[in-house]
Amino acid sequence: MIILGIDPGTTRVGFGVVQYDKSKLSPLAYGVIEPSFKDKALDMLYVHQEIQKIIVSHAPTCAGIEKLFFMKNKKTALAVSETKGSILLALGLAKIPVYEYTPLQVKQAVSSYGRADKDQVQKMVKLLLGIKDKIHPDDAADALAIAICCAHSIMGNKL
Repeated sequence: MIILGIDPGTTRVGFGVVQYDKSKLSPLAYGVIEPSFKDKALDMLYVHQEIQKIIVSHAPTCAGIEKLFFMKNKKTALAVSETKGSILLALGLAKIPVYEYTPLQVKQAVSSYGRADKDQVQKMVKLLLGIKDKIHPDDAADALAIAICCAHSIMGNKL
């Protein structure tokens, strides 16, 4: 099973692709998508096209995406929602099942502690996936954590 994890943001989108095979998780790809057109429509098109490229390259079985729950800043919430819509459209067109997870659920699945900080999550992602170097930027590590959470969820915590 190949799982695509996505961490949507206002200026960049983290992505992580992991493979689950015989109780083992392996990283296939990770990074960020950074639109820079300064035009919202072109930025959303760029995100959509880059997600499509990842889908074609890795043929994920399913995708996990961060569920938006913070909303202190309405302007930020709207921008992230727009980006998320572009991502969901690409996944929907490819008929890839999508699962949403709160940051608390992701932290719980990766570190067994829902209030883990970014460093703890990063260390656990590296450990679970056998990655030696620090994962840059944090958005990519977060996306890998979302993919791991999705694997835990789908496989019924059999990892």
